[in-house]
Amino acid sequence: MFSKILIANRGEIACRVIRTAKKMGIRTVAVYSDADARAPHVRMADESVRLGPPPAAESYLDAELIITACRETGAEAVHPGYGFLSERESFARALEEAGIAFIGPPPHAIAAMGDKIESKRLARDAGVNVVPGFLGDIASTEDAVRIAGEIGYPVMMKASAGGGGKGMRLAWSEQDVREGFEATKREGLASFGDDRVFVEKFIESPRHI
Repeated sequence: MFSKILIANRGEIACRVIRTAKKMGIRTVAVYSDADARAPHVRMADESVRLGPPPAAESYLDAELIITACRETGAEAVHPGYGFLSERESFARALEEAGIAFIGPPPHAIAAMGDKIESKRLARDAGVNVVPGFLGDIASTEDAVRIAGEIGYPVMMKASAGGGGKGMRLAWSEQDVREGFEATKREGLASFGDDRVFVEKFIESPRHI
């Protein structure tokens, strides 16, 4: 059992982790960017550490800042929540090398499933049915338009490292792809530090099993 953990996230997910940790008698450390200095999760935690300015790439996505915060506060483990660094294999390995526990899957599992392009390739190669799409590198908007046309509209453009509904654009036409592809790349880079995008068929009226 850990005596102190750091929650590398914000918002409701961080609040939930903090509430559960308190019930278990575990002290908590919150991290925040300047935009979240007065957020509920900061007030709820036993301690808090400022990471940096509002952009996620300069705060919540900076693994070294998280590790430094652990060392400064004596946190023995990191709970990543979801999104941000939770699906970053390099982050889990960096914590391991620093002697800090990662509350989540082992690095090899994150490598296999945390990256949407790689996880879909893995599933496909294992004979699992996946949504039709293109899982290679898409270098430009023109490539995205061509690929979307080959798949057939409507299509969904997704950030490979995305999560929590971020980095997704639905395209019903070529114009939608032209307007949305670069925006999807920018959102992926800003939110997850990775601008790779893949395109797959959009399933209308799906059943969630």
